[in-house]
Order: sequence, then structure tokens, then C-alpha cells
Amino acid sequence: MNPPAAFLADPPQSPAVTAAYEDDLTSDGYVNNLTRVWCWRPDVLASFQTLRADLLADSGLSPREVAVLVAATAAALGDAYCALAWGARLAELSDEASAASVLRGSDGVLSERENALAAWARQVVQDPNATTEGHVARLREAGLRDREIFEATTWIAFRLAFSTVNDALGARPDPQLAERAPRLVREAVTYGRPVQADTSAPADSAPVGR
Repeated sequence: MNPPAAFLADPPQSPAVTAAYEDDLTSDGYVNNLTRVWCWRPDVLASFQTLRADLLADSGLSPREVAVLVAATAAALGDAYCALAWGARLAELSDEASAASVLRGSDGVLSERENALAAWARQVVQDPNATTEGHVARLREAGLRDREIFEATTWIAFRLAFSTVNDALGARPDPQLAERAPRLVREAVTYGRPVQADTSAPADSAPVGR
């Protein structure tokens, strides 16, 4: 018997749940396991999505820098779900090898700003109480303004909250997500919950990764 997609059952149907599922179907072609979890409170999911969008709407951080932040955050936390999703996104914005490098904790392929952001993400995940003025000074030396430092830190915190809910409630990465991720990204994600088994595939099919 295959493990469940998450520890919670699917939420009861409602107009808000249907709308969230349809959004997934439109954007991804399937309903994400994490959406099923969050749809126990679809109003909270919608509010959280709006809050994150508001943070980035007028941000000085580039889309690639945001992808670096999330990939580094997910890897430091050991969150396979977001690591696969944002590793694939980072691969689109840079290249497959660079994305895999970030997911493994090595940032030599990044720009100075991106290196500083990835290091900051790992520090915030590992021990936010151990940050110092020196850490912030290094961000400034890399060219980040104080507003961008605040935005990056808040974005990391938002991602941690999101990942914590998903991981604690057992949301497993979707097989479609793993299949679409570049090979080097899949190989770099050796942590977190394993990908949900693809029940539509033949029994003797090879696994798509973790």
C-alpha cells in the first residue's frame, strides 16, 4: 500500500476549495498535494498568497534572486517539496547545474548578490538568533539595500512558515512535480519527504526521484 499524499484527509468541497483546485489545474495541470492540505482553510491560503504577492510586488529583488532565496531556504530546512519546485524554477532562470549547486549548499556559480542572499537564507533557517551586524554588513557590501534586506528576510520567513505546514502535515511532493524537474535538480534533493508514488504508472516503473 502506498503512503498517503499527506496526513490529513481531503477537505470537504466548497466553492473556495473548488476555486483553489481549479487554479492548480489551470497552472499545473493537477491539484497539488499541498493545496489539498491548505484547503482545510482556503481563506487562509488565499490570504497568505496575497501577502506573499504584496511583498514581491514592489520589491528590489529580481525573480532569479527570489528563486535563489527559496531554493537555499528549502535546502537548509530539508524541504523536498519546495526544493524540487523552486530548484526547477531556478534552473529555468539560470541553468540546471547552478540550481543543483544551490540545492546542495554550494554557491560558487552565483553572482555576489545571490551568494550573499543564499548564505543569509541558510543563516536565518539555521539560527536567526545567531545573526550579527556583520552578516547584514556583508549583504550591504554585496549591493543590497536595507529595504531589500528586509524583503529577503521576510520572504525567507514566509517560506519557512509555508514549508513547516506542508512538512509537518506530511504533504509529499507530487510525482508530476518531480517528473518535470531537471535531472540534476532531482538528484540534488536527497532530503525531506519522498515523492508520492505515481499510481497511474505501471507497477514496474522506475521511481522518479525524491
